[in-house]
Amino acid sequence: MSQKTETNHLFSEIRSRMPSADKPFLIIPGGESITYGEMVARSARFANALVGLGVKPGDRVAVQVEKSPAALFLYLGCVRAGAIFLPLNQAYTPAEIEYFLGDAKPTVFVCDPGKADALAPFAKAAGAALETLGKDSKGSLTDKAQAASPEFADVARGPDDLAAILYTSGTTGRSKGAMLSHENLASNARVLVEEWRFTGKDVLLHALPIFHTHGLFVATNVILFAGASMIFLAKFDADEIMTLMPQATTMMGVPTFYVRLVDHPRLTRDATAHMRLFISGSAPLLAETHREFEAKTGHAILERYGMTETNMNTSNPYDGDRIAGTVGFPLPGTDLRVTNPDTAAVLGPDEIGMIEVRGPNVFKGYWQNPEKTAAEFRADGFFITGDLGKVDASGYVHIVGRGKDLIITGGYNVYPKEIEGEIDAMPGVNESAVIGIAHRDFGEGVTAVVVPSKGATLSEAAIVKALEGRLAKFKQPKRVIIVDELPRNTMGKVQKNVLRETYKDLYKA
Repeated sequence: MSQKTETNHLFSEIRSRMPSADKPFLIIPGGESITYGEMVARSARFANALVGLGVKPGDRVAVQVEKSPAALFLYLGCVRAGAIFLPLNQAYTPAEIEYFLGDAKPTVFVCDPGKADALAPFAKAAGAALETLGKDSKGSLTDKAQAASPEFADVARGPDDLAAILYTSGTTGRSKGAMLSHENLASNARVLVEEWRFTGKDVLLHALPIFHTHGLFVATNVILFAGASMIFLAKFDADEIMTLMPQATTMMGVPTFYVRLVDHPRLTRDATAHMRLFISGSAPLLAETHREFEAKTGHAILERYGMTETNMNTSNPYDGDRIAGTVGFPLPGTDLRVTNPDTAAVLGPDEIGMIEVRGPNVFKGYWQNPEKTAAEFRADGFFITGDLGKVDASGYVHIVGRGKDLIITGGYNVYPKEIEGEIDAMPGVNESAVIGIAHRDFGEGVTAVVVPSKGATLSEAAIVKALEGRLAKFKQPKRVIIVDELPRNTMGKVQKNVLRETYKDLYKA
């Protein structure tokens, strides 16, 4: 018989690692410094507010808000209340939000005050109480939190209880909710603190969004587990980063950040001499960017590899060669193998196949989708990532492509099927193919190749205009190419590899 859980697995570990209550947790440029003691009190207020709204253990709390300190304390308040935190990209349109709310059935939906009127009908249809929270940390939910007690008895949650659901692209083009447990998040934070040598002396430059694994779980949880501090920025601005860098020791970013910094006149060896570590993830870092950054600063960017479903899987070494174009070695506790996509046979060094991973970091499956979950796991517990790669003779993992045509642009996942469906429904469109093309700033640029119906006239501008408001901005094609026909193989399947090769230089200056 299993023992009754008396602690909140994730937040109890955060508490056990906390520094003194007056140690800064968040440093807001030009504003306040929020201590660890205040973090505990503010997250308690949000937990009390959520319970007051009827949130029970296991209930979902969906959140589509701008980045703010309050949004971070809402995440921690959800964890403490035993709820499941469900962050949503601010760029999602009302039509996309309707799907997420209908699928997750949250008890509470928190949105920006400016979007409340447009989203209220969808919250009502999903049976969710609608609350607001703005980028200034103000809103109806903040009002409730400020009126609530700063004391809260954390709800008991075990290692396997869910802490979050993050929506990710699926093979049908509709997002699936990846269920992440308390131990999925805790185990990954634990390992990364050790692997990346984080201590209470660290100050992280945090310019990432917090609706995404990278900014919310990797950055925030690592800082909490290390008892460190972070400079909390609303968004990335290269000038601001260079101005604040003297106060920091570390930075986590997406490749776009490093491309912008490489081009910045103030990026020098002297300007970065005090920095301990630069980390990149969420999209492939071009080897060219890696080399340019090291040439200017003397720092080799540490690239790692993770997914929404698995948190972080691999990392280049802290001590040792950080090799451009690789994502390093499997993290301690994570098993990684490369298999033949057709036979599932395990492949040897330098053989390209499907990357599969297993470990405490790997999610519990897809929300209310046992069929999809079963299809993505092997009988021995390995998760089939959909990424194609190899392990070289030295043990470094290389990602060479994605078996499911997934596009990663600016760190966000885009599934072509969803965009193709929108384009194909337009008058005058016969068919379309959406692909990712190498892009210096975004990793990959979403690109649509469109065939008009017989006698129809289509323009790039008209298609781009028609997609506005239908899709989140990051999903919208950066270019639309009109062609007479799409390349096909003998079975009639569109050859996206041929299209990628044809237009590979589209975004090169």
